[in-house]
Amino acid sequence: MRSLRIYAFILAMMASSTYASDDDAEKINHLLEYVRRSACVFIRNGNEYTPEDAEKHLRMKYKRGKKRVTNAEAFINLIATKSSFSGKSYLIRCGEQAPQPTADWLRERLSGYPQHNS
Repeated sequence: MRSLRIYAFILAMMASSTYASDDDAEKINHLLEYVRRSACVFIRNGNEYTPEDAEKHLRMKYKRGKKRVTNAEAFINLIATKSSFSGKSYLIRCGEQAPQPTADWLRERLSGYPQHNS
């Protein structure tokens, strides 16, 4: 019985160290929702996508790579920075502004998130 509890404890520790905390999962969800609600064009592999399509794509990548994402910054670095297929950086264009790296745009949003510095 004791070995079963130790095994359960080890599994719990492993799970907690490989997934984002609830706070970071909330931040990631906030970033995904921000993408979806933006009026920006998402540029992936040279093609333009709507905010809704961008959010769906990033959410799909997050779901597949969730084990590697330990916090919101890791989400940006590992999921939302570039195409895993081509290696090309994701870009975002808002209004008349020049396209910028999506990672930079998301970091700006994350820095303004109320609980980012807590």
